[in-house]
Amino acid sequence: MKNKEIEMMIKEGEGLTIEFKENYSGRIAETITAFANTKGGKILLGVKDKGEITGYKLTNRDTAGITDIARNCSPAIDVSVKQAGKIAVISVSEGTEKPYSCSGGYFRRLDAVTQKMSQKEISAMYRDNVKVPYEELTNSRAQIKDLSLEKINSFLNLSDIEMKVTKKSLIDFLESFSLIADKKPKNAAVLMFAKNPGKFIMQSQIAMYLFKDHKKVEFFDRKNFRGDLTEQYNEAMAFLEKHLNRRTRIIGKNRVDTYEIPIEAVREAVANAIIHRDYSVRGTDIAIELYPDTLEISNPGGLPDGMNKTDLGKKSIRRNEIISDLFYRMDKIEKAGTGIKRINELITKAGLETPRVESDSFFTMMFILPNELSGYGTGDKSTREKVGEKVGEKVGEKVTENQRIIISEMKANKYISAAELASVINISQRKTEKNIQKLKSAGIVVRIGPDKGGYWEVVKPPAKMKAD
Repeated sequence: MKNKEIEMMIKEGEGLTIEFKENYSGRIAETITAFANTKGGKILLGVKDKGEITGYKLTNRDTAGITDIARNCSPAIDVSVKQAGKIAVISVSEGTEKPYSCSGGYFRRLDAVTQKMSQKEISAMYRDNVKVPYEELTNSRAQIKDLSLEKINSFLNLSDIEMKVTKKSLIDFLESFSLIADKKPKNAAVLMFAKNPGKFIMQSQIAMYLFKDHKKVEFFDRKNFRGDLTEQYNEAMAFLEKHLNRRTRIIGKNRVDTYEIPIEAVREAVANAIIHRDYSVRGTDIAIELYPDTLEISNPGGLPDGMNKTDLGKKSIRRNEIISDLFYRMDKIEKAGTGIKRINELITKAGLETPRVESDSFFTMMFILPNELSGYGTGDKSTREKVGEKVGEKVGEKVTENQRIIISEMKANKYISAAELASVINISQRKTEKNIQKLKSAGIVVRIGPDKGGYWEVVKPPAKMKAD
């Protein structure tokens, strides 16, 4: 193993496939088993938890002991042990006969944590071992060049990993995070770092709505977004922070915004929807729906096999372990198995009703919003109502539903093209352009600049506009 690879691993820190240990001990069997039951990984001996190198010199006795530990697991686990400069490296392959156990039991890796498996988790692994998770499959259409170095380095910056990936070191980075196989990017790499993820995985999309009521006929705002998963998270949070009611307080010299439901709980729920969704299901989106009385966040794919509602907040079986590890490194989610518990604690502390959970082919978390903004204002109309009225004034009652969507999309992205609008509305580009022309004729939207390089501007419509 090259020194540069070791340096990269240490800079990346502990995670799904990397574990630091200062010294060798018999408990290393748990980590070996956990790696074999998950995605494989490397144990670096002679490195402290925070990445400080203390050094470890392998002896023949150590090598024999580690090999015996792996051989005595059930089934036996494939490992290699090598000295790499000042440290020793134990490489563990992902097993093909999961689940594996050692004398201490069954273990698996969740983010940077080795956890003992419950009987339900063991049974689920037996059932799932025949299936390859979607995030693990290589994407036949994507190539290494389709990944963005800018996005990768942004991830490293958010994860406090002091390194920069270049074209030369890109393959090493992808291999260290289990994002590549046979020189092809896995779906996890495409979802996280592709320049244009939607080109390769059409179903990777998040849909956000601000509805007038639960009839879902009228909405005040709507946005569909098909970027990488980090961008989807950021877009969803921007949408919710815009539309959730809040009050402003002055504490000392600082201005503090307080939302009607704890924003930390909302962030955790959005991240959970992204990392737990079943990306193999086509024709579906993650949906964020905000109503006057509830916020509902749902993702395709119900609870994984081996889990039921009573397990929520107590254990974690993750559908997308690689994506989960990357989000954990960016500090977007709590440590393994604590996300739902954290959400419930935050909601209870705020004096609100515990979120309701539904699970069938979708997993849905429903936050119950306060009936009255007690402590959030002085009885004035809520932010959502005011935004809705403002949008309603501009759109009017006499435009078609498709035209409403066009206006909403143009407000969200002034550079959006007719082809992109047609995709959002699910009608032909010709019909879309016809609707745009009607909005232009009515003075509702104007085109600033040329067809290529220009942008849309939404203006107030005349009071008596008619719609077909």
